[in-house]
This record gives sequence, C-alpha cells and structure tokens, in this order.
Amino acid sequence: MSQSFFRKGKHVFQAEGALCTKAWWNIPVIPALERWRQECLKTWKNLTSGTEVTLQGHMRTSDSVSGFVFSESEGSALEQFEGGPCAVIAPVQAFLLKKLLFSSEKSSWRDCSEEEQKELLCHTLCDIVESAYDSSGSYCLVSWLRGRTPEEAARISGSPAQSSCQVEHSSALAVEELGFERFHALIQKRSFRTVSELKDAVLDQYSMWGNKFGVLLFLYSVLLTKGIENIKNSIEDANEPLIDPVYGHGSQSLINLLLTGHAVSNVWDGDRECSGMQLLGIHEQAAVGFLTLMEALRYCKVGSYLKSPKFPIWIVGSETHLTVFFAKDMALVAPEAPSEQAKRVFQTYDPEDNGFIADSLLEDVMKALDLVSDPEYINLIKNKLDPEGLGIILLGPFLQEFFPDQGSSGPESFTVYHYNGLKQSNYNEKVMYVEGTAVVMGFEDPMLQTDDTPIKRCLQTKWPYIELLWTTDRCPSLN
Repeated sequence: MSQSFFRKGKHVFQAEGALCTKAWWNIPVIPALERWRQECLKTWKNLTSGTEVTLQGHMRTSDSVSGFVFSESEGSALEQFEGGPCAVIAPVQAFLLKKLLFSSEKSSWRDCSEEEQKELLCHTLCDIVESAYDSSGSYCLVSWLRGRTPEEAARISGSPAQSSCQVEHSSALAVEELGFERFHALIQKRSFRTVSELKDAVLDQYSMWGNKFGVLLFLYSVLLTKGIENIKNSIEDANEPLIDPVYGHGSQSLINLLLTGHAVSNVWDGDRECSGMQLLGIHEQAAVGFLTLMEALRYCKVGSYLKSPKFPIWIVGSETHLTVFFAKDMALVAPEAPSEQAKRVFQTYDPEDNGFIADSLLEDVMKALDLVSDPEYINLIKNKLDPEGLGIILLGPFLQEFFPDQGSSGPESFTVYHYNGLKQSNYNEKVMYVEGTAVVMGFEDPMLQTDDTPIKRCLQTKWPYIELLWTTDRCPSLN
C-alpha cells in the first residue's frame, strides 16, 4: 500500500485505512433512475475526488473490486485481497465480532458454518446501515437490477436503466466489461421504512455481498441511507473527499460514519471551537472503539468515546491500514470511573491537549462535574492548585485534589486477539485471529518489558503500561 499523508494541525489524518490502491473508487453514486442520476452524480463527485474514471482495466488486474469473503482458515474472519477496502471491511469485521461474541449463543465462536456466516454477515450489514439512518429519510439498499445478463451488461452504454421493485444479482455478471456509465446503469436504490424490511432484503441479497462489487454496493447503501447532505454537513472541509483520489485511502470521516453513524472528521469527544470554527467530534460512547498509531506519534488524540467503547473491540489504525484488536472480557469496558469522567470533562476545556486550562475555566469544569462551585470556594481551589499565580490549572493536581487514588478500572491480565484481513500480513499467510495475553501494569517496569512494536505502541495510548505475549513466533502486523 502507498504511504499516506496527514494534517497534524487539524488532528485529522486523511488516510486511516486504505480503501484500495486503484482509482476506480472515485466513481460517484448514481441511482439507476435518470430523474435523479445527474443530481447524485454532481453531489457525489463533491464527496469523492470529483473525477469520472472508468472501471475498465482495473477489473482485470485488481482484486479491490471485492465482496465480503470469509477466510478458509478462520470461519468468522473476512479476507481482504491485495490493497482492498479495509476502511469498509475492518469496521464490518469489528461489528461482526460484536454480534458473534456478545449476542450469539454459540459455544465455539471460531467455528462458523456457511449458514451461520450468512446470518452473521447480513445482520452486521443491517446494523451498520441502521446506525447511519436519518429519521427524515429511509433505509436504503443499493443492488443490481433484476435479470441483467453479461450480454446485456456489455451492450449497455450509459442509457437510463428501467427501475424494478425486485432485485437479483447475476453471479455471472461480466464485470470486466463494465465502465462508468454501464456499471451505474445496472444498479438501483431501494428504500425501506422499517428495519425488518431492510433485514429481509439484505438476507435475500446474500450472494451479492460476497461477489464482486459487494463492498462497494454496501458502501453506497450506507451513504444513501445517511443522506448526501447530512454527510456534507458533518465533514469539516467540504472539499475533503471521503476517498483519496490518488491512493484510494478512506478518510477519518468515512471510518467514523461506519463506526458511529456520523461522518465527522475528528476523533475527540464532543465539539471544539478553534478560531471561530466549530470542529465536530464524537458525541456519545461508540459500540466499537478506535485506536490509532497516529496518537502514539502525536498526530492526534482519540477521545474516550472511541477509546472506551461499549464492547471490548477496537479498530486499530496504522499509517496505511486498519485491523481489529478485541477481547471477550466485558470488564475491559466497565462503566467510566469518576476520575475518568473528570479527565474527559477537563480535556474538553483543553482542546490543544496541553494538560492544563486557564484558571478562568475552573468554575465551568467544576459545574460540569457537579462539584461545589461557589465563588469563594472556587477562589480557594485556584489558590491551592495554582500557588504561584500562573493563571493555569494542571490536570494532574486537579484530579488528585478531587479524585485521589482512583486508577482506571479493569482487569490486570486478559486474553486478546488480533485480526488482519490481508493474507500476506498473517502468520503462514493464513487469515486467522492471533491470540495473546495482555498484562496491564500500574507502572513502568523495565524488567517486564516485552517489545516495542507498532501494535504495542498503539495500545499504549489506552493502556500506558501494557505488555503483550503472543502465541505466534512473530508479533501481529498492523500493515
């Protein structure tokens, strides 16, 4: 995969998770009906690279036009081919694991029959589409038009396709013959009022998700369910593409959309104001979390809503790829301790992550934490926490004053797993979960340090003194 690039000043990294290395992802979303074809073309081009490119040529040489395919070596793990769309596959894998580990009654979670794979994948896709749902719209599903044959696909030259209320994917579709207009003339958008109707349709289209373009059709479904205008209003820079036109990397906005249902550009908690601009962040605890090596490199700082999710599953971002780190121990995501809540609230008043706030903000912080905030008491605390009169309140002394001896909750040792969808990045080139044991210390002990690998540095952004012991001969790769 190609080297990505970042914008440190905005704390937004454009290239977390490579969608693919081919430019065909620049294709706009165009429904099959001509009456809204051109409108969607214009709007979608603003969200992607703004470039019309054909599919021809890339189809024959790239596996990036992929579907959701399960590994032959691990029944519940999705396999990613070459520089495929990990910005979509990794979130789907994470939500699939959430469903499998915490909603299923299976005794052996690593063994999945074909029927179980079907149920898991379809319910996972529905959950992600549902999270993107906007109350003013409807649930959308983009699929092939019914009855299209390879011969018909080859003959279509961009003319408007006829709508159909029933859809069916032809597994023999000659994708090699598809170009820009031809591809979009073969697809249609279906709308549903209820989740039940959506689930029935997704299950009915199971073979489509596993074939070529399955990932792309699912992405289209999520985007149209969210609504193009809603996405544009969430993205910080209207000119920022969801998918990089050069390298095909998925933006943080795209990753956040799939993880939280909101296409915001940042990973911090809540909104922040900078030079009169409102920068949107994450507004509630996510079901699946997000950690990134970029935080270890000080390019950004992930907030607690993503760092401490509802389930012990995290998307892990490197410079160019997305993988998944997870555990089965729900104690890892125990309710937020008072000291952790205080730290999160304090940091919302410290947008630059300086570790301190102006003393004029102390009253606001204490009110937000429901602490005593009488003016006389505030002045007393100011003098105690800032005896030199520097005009700042440090985070450490503040926590020690109001929340002494309260460390982070959670077990000290637990079993962990890592998933990487790329064959070549796995041990023995088989897509399988790598099992290990994590030990979380309350302090740094040089005698117990195991290694200094990218995955460890990434996890240290959540557990500063974590040590990892893996069952394989080599440490799992983030790339």
